[in-house]
Amino acid sequence: MKLRGLWIGLVTGLLGLSGASAQSQDQPTEKQIGAVFDGLATDKTPGLAVLVKKNGNVVFERGYGLKELRTGSRTDTETNFRLASVTKQFTAMAVMLLEHDKKLSYETTLDQIFPEFPAYGKKITVRQLLNHTGGLPDYEDLMDAKEKEKGQIWSAEKQIQDAEVLQLLEKATKGKFEPGTKWDYSNSGYVVLGLIVAKASGKPYGELLRERIFAPMKMADTIVYQKGKNTVPNRAYGHSKDKEIFKETDQSSTSATLGDGGVYSSVDDLSKWDDALRNHTLLSEEEMKPALAPAKFGGADNAVLPDDAPAGLRGVPVEYGFGWFLDPYKGHERMWHYGDTMGFKTAIQRFTKDGLTVIVLCNRTDLDPGTLAMRVADLYLK
Repeated sequence: MKLRGLWIGLVTGLLGLSGASAQSQDQPTEKQIGAVFDGLATDKTPGLAVLVKKNGNVVFERGYGLKELRTGSRTDTETNFRLASVTKQFTAMAVMLLEHDKKLSYETTLDQIFPEFPAYGKKITVRQLLNHTGGLPDYEDLMDAKEKEKGQIWSAEKQIQDAEVLQLLEKATKGKFEPGTKWDYSNSGYVVLGLIVAKASGKPYGELLRERIFAPMKMADTIVYQKGKNTVPNRAYGHSKDKEIFKETDQSSTSATLGDGGVYSSVDDLSKWDDALRNHTLLSEEEMKPALAPAKFGGADNAVLPDDAPAGLRGVPVEYGFGWFLDPYKGHERMWHYGDTMGFKTAIQRFTKDGLTVIVLCNRTDLDPGTLAMRVADLYLK
């Protein structure tokens, strides 16, 4: 009987090992993931950094190419890229933390924060700014209109600041639509949210993010960059390709706005951010639910990405919460975002129920990090 029991135990153990081996074979190898990025950058071109995590474990992390052509400095996993609109999830988290502190609510209206705001936007709520249903005018359109009237005002050297964006919005006479009736991706809304964070907390936006998000998560190198006020460690500089030549195109007239795109970070630090989201370190699962509820709006139009979105996403139907797109992919739940600005393109894809996160950061505009991230995701999502 003892021998028979031992034999059964050995067989069971071998079957378990065989099952574990089969499961491991189902997962893509490092070589398969690397093949998605092989050949995209060289030691003479701007590059990218990649992070792939499964169930909280880093399975692939690598830097490619150069973070700066002038010095030939190589990109690594600690290189800090301008996140562009991937910043919006940090702005949203800051707002949610202040809501947790009871310093504002999602139903707080603009006139309660900025009493001088004109009639068209007085009743826009914080919730509507978070989920892009507020209808604020596009501040870049307002910049263009003012420069047509007055001549050039802003440039890469004299960049528009958040307070100036607010002034433009306060001088406007109408919004794009009645608040809550449509969805329209709004950088203006997130610039205003950055200002709301500062006003509600009594601290500059960057300081609040450092104290409440970056420092607790030990994201030591992540920073809200403000030219002339701080510096970005291990900084990548943005580049654009002109025919076959890369040129540094790191800053534009709108590169100084904060809440919509001012954060710099690395894949090393974003791995810690991913851990915080997965483990509900900053907010409880219950408190995160509003961020993961798709926006509701009264109009008949679908939520679709604008013409200045990455080419593959223009006109695509989407769902949006607080700082995150929420539409599923091949039936898999996800929270995701892209970033696209002067010299940089970025993407984060989180498949929450599958335990999969893919992050791709580029300091060049000829690559599509969202497509690259989804090619990795396809290796996992059968």
